[in-house]
Amino acid sequence: MLLALLAVVAGLVLLVWSADKFVDGASATATHAGMPPLLIGMLIIGFGTSAPEMVVSALAASQGNPGLALGNAYGSNITNIALIIGLVAIISPISVHSQVVRKELPILLLVTLLAGYQLMDGSLSRNDAWVLLGAFFLLMGWSIVEGMRGKADSLASDYDNELKANAMPLRLALIWLFVGLVLLIISSRVLVWGAVYIAQSLGVSDLIIGLTVVAIGTSLPELASALAAIRKNEHDLALGNVIGSGLFNTLAVVGIAAGIMPLAVESVVLYRDWVVMFALTVALLLMAMTTKKRAGRINRIEGVGLVTAYVGYTGYLAWTIISAV
Repeated sequence: MLLALLAVVAGLVLLVWSADKFVDGASATATHAGMPPLLIGMLIIGFGTSAPEMVVSALAASQGNPGLALGNAYGSNITNIALIIGLVAIISPISVHSQVVRKELPILLLVTLLAGYQLMDGSLSRNDAWVLLGAFFLLMGWSIVEGMRGKADSLASDYDNELKANAMPLRLALIWLFVGLVLLIISSRVLVWGAVYIAQSLGVSDLIIGLTVVAIGTSLPELASALAAIRKNEHDLALGNVIGSGLFNTLAVVGIAAGIMPLAVESVVLYRDWVVMFALTVALLLMAMTTKKRAGRINRIEGVGLVTAYVGYTGYLAWTIISAV
């Protein structure tokens, strides 16, 4: 058990570090290739911050642990919205100016509804995977269009500042791109082994481990980038990264995992975890909407509400673990 715990801790630390280097290398390489900042942010950074979830879930599915694969994806979405956005809003209320962010939030809600529909039959087949991946590639096409024409958007300015702050020579960018990717795969294998061993030793489902320990760990890149963005007063960047990660997780992460091996889904995933993910997505959309009476803004009280929801949800999951031991 001690070795498994060390594997999880070491795997998470290396996973977060390698994901950060992978994103830096990929972003700098794309900058040298002449890609617009908004396009780099929506595609490269969006993909990079979801790379830990993607690799972990793909490995879990290939090794016959569907609960860990699905729990990691949905748990990361719940963590990103409730914990990360909640904490950031408590530190500094989030003002929403970007039209791209406002367009992405309804898309995230529709994608979440699609995920719920697919879970109703208790499985995620390869056909379901193709639907998710097809929707993902359509979304990527839309992102390319938005990225090419959204130069005046406030999110583009935020991404441009980030890219200038992390500029590096092309050779170094390529090195970090390669090293980050290799270490992502190695650390993910270590993490999956440790998480599965712990779940089996405690007699709890790998779904619970995926929703808690693994989800929190793979969400650390989003937390780090959100806190850094708030320090620089780049509110749209903090929110945009979380929304982008949610889209990647729901479509690409789950789609790749189900494409590798069809996933048998416990009914609790639909009526507990998906319901929480859906409710948080609706809440985030309502908070970020701009109306005649209210500007799009997530204030401290709403941030406390999000964090409270996360603590309640995680506390319930912890209670199920204790009850099972």
